[in-house]
Amino acid sequence: VAVSKTVGCGFDSYHPCKFRRSMAKNKVVNYISESYDELMHKVSWPTWAELQSSAIVVSIATLIIAIIVLAMDEVFKNVLLQFYKLF
Repeated sequence: VAVSKTVGCGFDSYHPCKFRRSMAKNKVVNYISESYDELMHKVSWPTWAELQSSAIVVSIATLIIAIIVLAMDEVFKNVLLQFYKLF
């Protein structure tokens, strides 16, 4: 009567690393296969027009934020210059 829980699973108790290595390889191959399937069949890719409009929105938002930061920098510079002139 076999007492081991691994009997019949293809696991050789004298070489446990061999079993773990093959399982790790199967997991990696399975992950790559599932990732490829998801990218090719389940992901909805944007059209070229959608991509261009999104890029324009991001560019405009970046420009607006840069102008706001520039304005804040100039205001703080002038405030600090006036403060330093007091001393």
